[in-house]
Amino acid sequence: MATLRQLEYFVTVVDESSFTKAAELLHVTQPALSHQIRTLERSAGGPLLERLPRTVRLTPTGRAMLPHARAALADAERARCAARQAAGLEVGELQIATLYSITLGVLPAALRRWRQTHPDVGIRLFEHRHTEDLIEAMNAGEADLAVGPEPTDWSGVTRTIGHEELVVVVASDDPAASGDTIKLQDLADRAWVHYAPGHGLADVLDHACAQAGFEPRIAVRTEQTAAAPALAAAGLGPALVPDNILDNPKGSHVLHLDPPVRRTLTAYTRGEPDPLAAAFIDVLVWGDGAAGTRR
Repeated sequence: MATLRQLEYFVTVVDESSFTKAAELLHVTQPALSHQIRTLERSAGGPLLERLPRTVRLTPTGRAMLPHARAALADAERARCAARQAAGLEVGELQIATLYSITLGVLPAALRRWRQTHPDVGIRLFEHRHTEDLIEAMNAGEADLAVGPEPTDWSGVTRTIGHEELVVVVASDDPAASGDTIKLQDLADRAWVHYAPGHGLADVLDHACAQAGFEPRIAVRTEQTAAAPALAAAGLGPALVPDNILDNPKGSHVLHLDPPVRRTLTAYTRGEPDPLAAAFIDVLVWGDGAAGTRR
């Protein structure tokens, strides 16, 4: 009767088209590999592989066995994962809903730390343009947890992970680039690098400018958060961006606002977070700089 190890060896030889390469990949000697294949062939009732000078070729018996061998290995892996998941030791995937700007600024450092402690847990990101879209998706059951600005009227569990500062990026030869801080109303007469309607940061900019007593004129609109500082550096106008996405585009100058413009960032779930989601939230909260945010 074929064993899972023999089936694994058989599939690896087929995939690598070589006994030598398969033995290296499996960390066994070539004689040991050949012995297991011969044992499998005796169990199958005939040769599975034709050994050619530079490759191997499946026999009709081998072609008939291959899909069943792959299926048996896949079933065994699913069984292993299911058992470990039931024991609370492993899960195949953690699903996170977030905003595009959060993916750029907050999540990379957090995900790097996460991979160090949970290397076998995959991450799937569901990215949205606006906080309202994010909340709607979470209510619809899209992901295990959301990472984004503090939601309003959220009935589930919410945990603050930090505060994100919004800064103004201008070209290095812009008249405003002579200092390090600026009042937002001092830029009231400027045409701005704005965001496309429906983009969450479009609302942030409009609200901040309204608080400062003006409505921003528009030089250009962009869908991409990462494009805004580059467009500002090119001289199209000031851009309001989260400070954690900046990678110092060439020719740019960063201005901090007085008073500062900040938004609270949270992680939230529909009910009590499961152990895996709770562990990821802890990574966000306790990582260096609260996962890249400014507290």
